[in-house]
Amino acid sequence: MRFLYTLAMFLVTPLLVLRLLTRGVHSRPYHRRWRERFGLFDAPDLRGSLWVHAVSVGEVNAAEPLVKALQRDYPNAPLVITTVTQTGTARVHQLFGDSVFHVYLPYDLPFAVRGFIKRIRPRLALIVETEIWPNLYFACHRRGIPLMIVNARLSERSMRGYKPFRALARSALRCVRLIAAQSSTDAARYRLLGADRQHILVTGNMKFDMPIPKGAVAYGASMREHWGPRRPVWMAASTHEGEELAVLEAHLKVLKRLPDALLLLAPRHPERFRLVEHAVRSLGFAVATRSMDGVPSASHQVCVIDAMGELMPFFAASELAFVGGSLVPIGGHNVLEPAALSVPVLVGPYTFNFEEITSSLIQQGGAERVADVDHLGPDVLKLLLDRGRRERMGQAAQQVFEHERGAVQRVMRLIDSLLQE
Repeated sequence: MRFLYTLAMFLVTPLLVLRLLTRGVHSRPYHRRWRERFGLFDAPDLRGSLWVHAVSVGEVNAAEPLVKALQRDYPNAPLVITTVTQTGTARVHQLFGDSVFHVYLPYDLPFAVRGFIKRIRPRLALIVETEIWPNLYFACHRRGIPLMIVNARLSERSMRGYKPFRALARSALRCVRLIAAQSSTDAARYRLLGADRQHILVTGNMKFDMPIPKGAVAYGASMREHWGPRRPVWMAASTHEGEELAVLEAHLKVLKRLPDALLLLAPRHPERFRLVEHAVRSLGFAVATRSMDGVPSASHQVCVIDAMGELMPFFAASELAFVGGSLVPIGGHNVLEPAALSVPVLVGPYTFNFEEITSSLIQQGGAERVADVDHLGPDVLKLLLDRGRRERMGQAAQQVFEHERGAVQRVMRLIDSLLQE
C-alpha cells in the first residue's frame, strides 16, 4: 500500500508543479517559495528544533497557546512551524513574526521529506488536529523523532475519507508516540482507524486556551461608539460560497424591522473578499470595507471585513454571531471566539467539524441551531429584539468556554515527558 501510495504521489507531481506555477502568477511571494514543497530551502542552525505543523488558519489559531507555552518553557530550542496554505502562512507571521522559523510542509515524497527533516533536524514533531502523511510519519519513526498528534480530531466525514486507505493509515498511525485527542469521540475514531489505544489520551480542545487579543474588547467598544452605540449589530463570520447570499437576504429581513441594523460580514477566504464586496454592492446595500473605510459609519448597512486575523474586535462589537461553513456542508468553523467574548452564537445544520463543542454550547444555552437558510433572518431578528435572551446566551457561552480550558497544560505535560525520554 505504501509503495502504491508513493507511486501515485510521484505520478501527480507534475500536476502539483503546475498548480504551484499557476498560483505563483497571482502571488510572487508564493512563487518564490515553491522549492520548499520539495524540501529545498535555506535554514539557520535548527538542530534540536521543536517542530509544529498547522495546516491552515484554524490550526494555527488552535496552536497559538501551545506555541507560546513552548517558547516559554523551552526558550533555547529553535521553533519551526510548517503550514500548507498561504493564509496559514500569513497567520503564522502575524502571530509570531521572526520568533519562529516558518517553512511550507513538503509534499509527501520520500526525497522531499528527507530534505525537509535534514534541514530542520527536529527533536520532536507536533502535528495539529488531523494530518496523516505516511511517508513523513515513517521517516520520523525511522529517525527516532517522537511524533505526537495534538488537539487531535477526526470527523465522521474524515473517517469515511480514510476508509479506502485504512491499512496505510493504520501503519502510519503506529509511528505516532502519542495522540492527544480533543474528545472521547475523536479518540474512539482514531482507535477505529488503527491507532494503538495505549497511545491515545483525551486532553481537550486547545482552542479553549486561546488568549483574547489585548485591546479587543476595548476596540470593539470604540467601534460601537463610532457607528452608534444603540445600533443592532450582528456578525456573519467565516462564510463560504453559498452562504453570503443567504446572510444578505437575512439582513434584508432584519432591516425591514430594524432599519438601522448593521451586518459585519467576514468571508472565510481572502481570494473571495472582492467578489463578496461586489455582490453586496450589487444588491444595493450601503457598504464599508475594512481595508478602505476601517470602521463602518452610521450610514453603512454592511461592512465586509476583508482582513485576516481581525475578527475578535468585531465579535466584541456584535450582539450576536452567526458562524459560517454551517449552512453549507463544509462542517462549520470555530464557535469559541464569540463564546469567549460572551457573544451568543448561531450555527447552521452542518457542524461536524466542531460537533462536540457546538453541541455543548447548544445544550448549555450558549448557541442555537438555524434549521436552514430561510430561518436565518427570523432567528437573527428574534435575538436582536430580545436583549435578555442574548445576555443569558452570552453568559452561558462564556461559562462553557471557561469550563473547558486547560488542554494546553495537559498537552505540555505529555510533551515534557517525551522530551525527557
